[in-house]
Amino acid sequence: MALVRTAWSEDVYSGHLFVFVSRRGDRVKVLTFSRGGFVLYYKRLETGRFRLPLVGADAQSVQLDATQLAMLLDGIDVAAVKRQPAWMPPGRTGS
Repeated sequence: MALVRTAWSEDVYSGHLFVFVSRRGDRVKVLTFSRGGFVLYYKRLETGRFRLPLVGADAQSVQLDATQLAMLLDGIDVAAVKRQPAWMPPGRTGS
């Protein structure tokens, strides 16, 4: 919680999920606040490593959607997955 507040200047009570991966890449912790208390999810892989998405050297954080987080926690290499572009109404462009 202290790391989220001080190093990232994020609101720990926002309901966002904050994901921490160990140096070896075989353990992950997910921290969130829900209905009056903190929830900590911990997973350790018996074999292999969690496959993180590609992150720029100067990036402070990475945003994942629910599908990407589920794939990360299942050990799927998010960077290798090809996703179809999201549909946009005619005349609109994505940001």
